[in-house]
Amino acid sequence: MITRPNVKLNVGLRVLRRREDGYHDLDTLFLPYTGFHDTLEIVTGDDYSRTSARLQETYRGSQLAQGITPDGKLLITLARKEGVDWDPLKDLTARAYGLLAERHKLPPMKIFLEKTSPVGAGLGGGSADAAFALRMIAELAGVELAAPELAALAARLGSDCAFFVYNRPMLGSGRGEILEPFDIDLSGYRVEVTVPEGIAVSTADAYRGIVPQEPGISLREILARPVEEWKGLVVNDFEATVFAKYPRLAEIKQSLYEAGAVYAAMSGSGSALFAIYRK
Repeated sequence: MITRPNVKLNVGLRVLRRREDGYHDLDTLFLPYTGFHDTLEIVTGDDYSRTSARLQETYRGSQLAQGITPDGKLLITLARKEGVDWDPLKDLTARAYGLLAERHKLPPMKIFLEKTSPVGAGLGGGSADAAFALRMIAELAGVELAAPELAALAARLGSDCAFFVYNRPMLGSGRGEILEPFDIDLSGYRVEVTVPEGIAVSTADAYRGIVPQEPGISLREILARPVEEWKGLVVNDFEATVFAKYPRLAEIKQSLYEAGAVYAAMSGSGSALFAIYRK
């Protein structure tokens, strides 16, 4: 089974308050974006893999990493052009297998993940991989889980993982795991994403200096306005701290407006910026 997990954009991202559990309550709109994606294949037992040979041929040395669980039930292969600098067994796709294995009897499986979506860009590529993997593993194992059940499990893997279970425009609150469908019509616009090279922002760095505050008007109300009115109203709170450390990002955002964007912003807590243009 092969899928291509897409990424997401955060249209508005406000940090409302710090919680007792150490997380923050957020207010955001998750928007699917298919301009970037990974390739994820999962097979059971000794089933034939269509991607294994290609990955072995294309990625060598530090670009390819493999891991196998102590019980031998999961083999995971990760490939990335820039190299894999994390333990494959701690990848969110491997953790998805472990999470389901705690509750259901799973057959041995092999995961092959080619990472081509940007890392550290605030686009949620790893979260997408986790959510897609959960669904694929459940299906391969014959475990029937409704979307809300999958979303609840996905939320245990990461704050924005649950969104990718639904993969349609959703308002996110709580840590980002409380989701509500949101109708938004961007048919008269085009969305473009810019990911600057050499800038990867950690979530911890992005939160440093953040001062939570509750605005007087909800994001839902603002998003109901025409896109041309979003500038200055639909705000990503992380821009203040991230732009201070990486001024180049602020310059890029300004250049997007100069190029004719009706709205531009940073996505999530990473380095990616997106712009919305009239078609």
